Amino acid sequence: MDNSRPSSPDAPPQDLWSSILDSVSKSRSIPAKQVLVLGQPSTGKSTLVSALLKKPPADADKEDHRSDFALGYDWADVKDDADEDILARLSIYTVPSSAASYTALLPHFLPPRASLPHTVILVVLDWTRPWTFVEELETWLEWVEKWVKGDSGRELEIVREENHERLQAYLQHYAEPTADPIPTTSTMSGTVLPLGPGTLTHNSAGVPIIVACTKADLIDENNDVLGPGTSGMGGMVKGKGGEWEERTDSIMQILRTICLKYGAGLFYTTPLPDTLQVLRQYALHLLFMPPAPSPAMAGSEAPAPVRNPFPFQHKPNALDRDRIVVPAGWDSWGKIGVLRDGFDAKTWGEALERDLDRDEGETEPGAKKLYATLVPDQGAKPPPLPPFNNPTPEQAFLARNYDENSKKPDRDPRGAFRNPNENIAAGIVGPMGSSSFTLPNVERALTEMEGIVGGGSSSLGMSTAPDGGRKHASRTSGRPPSTLAVPVSASNSRSSAASPTLSAGSPSPTGGQTQHEVLQNFFQSLLSNKDRASAAAATGRTTSPNSKSNGNASGTDEGT
Repeated sequence: MDNSRPSSPDAPPQDLWSSILDSVSKSRSIPAKQVLVLGQPSTGKSTLVSALLKKPPADADKEDHRSDFALGYDWADVKDDADEDILARLSIYTVPSSAASYTALLPHFLPPRASLPHTVILVVLDWTRPWTFVEELETWLEWVEKWVKGDSGRELEIVREENHERLQAYLQHYAEPTADPIPTTSTMSGTVLPLGPGTLTHNSAGVPIIVACTKADLIDENNDVLGPGTSGMGGMVKGKGGEWEERTDSIMQILRTICLKYGAGLFYTTPLPDTLQVLRQYALHLLFMPPAPSPAMAGSEAPAPVRNPFPFQHKPNALDRDRIVVPAGWDSWGKIGVLRDGFDAKTWGEALERDLDRDEGETEPGAKKLYATLVPDQGAKPPPLPPFNNPTPEQAFLARNYDENSKKPDRDPRGAFRNPNENIAAGIVGPMGSSSFTLPNVERALTEMEGIVGGGSSSLGMSTAPDGGRKHASRTSGRPPSTLAVPVSASNSRSSAASPTLSAGSPSPTGGQTQHEVLQNFFQSLLSNKDRASAAAATGRTTSPNSKSNGNASGTDEGT
């Protein structure tokens, strides 16, 4: 029996835990950056997202039929120029509409307290709908101001102040890229000038913002949608130059004025990769914006500036209308006015303030109204709604009709069946105005009923002739004729005065009797006729055996 124990496993390497900790610390050291893409449907957001993530764009045919999610999300790793080390993990959130049901989801995924220092806002506008630029831009910028306020906690307030100082320092230290190397003695802690007029007057949290106008290659292809100009010259001719070029330059001046107030950059993009690549480089440049330099103490050296791993070396371009590049920190009111004479940046800045303040007593037009006079709305209008149908309340309708009908003399619905030549006389059981209830017709019906009851079965099919003789009625008739009358006999002679016998054309024998008296006599005659019918039936049963015996006797005699 082998009592030897199994050999123990090899001892773990001494650097096992060190390697695990190093791998965890390395994964945690990768910073997370976010880009928040805001834009209305079909503005080209997916093309920009694909360019930011360096992914192939979606098929154009599928893009038209693609459905937007309530909140789109995608991510990619950002590597250095040598494509070796991962510098950050870039997450992109896409909001497909400015409706509150969509924007309400963002604070749950991007809480401002944790995400403000690592987020860039990208507002997307569409050049095929230039009349919506100012309205959409104001809508999104107002939402950004609301989002950065968050819960208004103390910690969030500190983050907002630090972020605002960082953006302000970036604008003050902006230098236009040149081919000459930057001197090594140049630092961000040098003497800087204050911001110019109309610069960073808003954006209290200092979040970096980029305004991207997509489909800039269609500016000259769709200029006829802008409609008549302010000069009354009608629709403008396609192509560059003339009034159309002045109009597009004015639109760019307005956008640059608004971007200057928020410290934002303005870019025009096309489907060409070079314009999209410039936008990506600028977005990464803002994501890795260094913090504001701390003030140097007296007698001490200024700290070394933090190097941005993604420097933006593209020069500003305000002339090529399909590839505009206006980085934050470069623009000013003076540069905006140089583009086209007659533009007052201060006036447009005040008009924007009136839109944001929404003062009801303000009589001066805001930026939206001024922009609508420059670029009239030529979008597809929804069909007009049908006129509002306000029904009359039920009680009011009934009260009005009751008042109207109560004034009509013929409000009784039975009047439609009444003979207009007849007089209406009220009776015990109701008005006796209907032609079927006049006195002659009632007497005729009573006479026929008395004839049926008084004559019994022997009187069926018989009628009384005017001369008092009897004759057989036609066997083909199914009912007694209307001239049936009750024969006068000795048994009912005493009730002849109470129930007179009338033919169809005889005049009424009532004399001076009223209808109430006639009805009373009629019901009394019915009772007396019923008694006579019972007595006649009893008499017939009594005399029938005698008649039979008499018949047999007479037959015997005849036989004999």
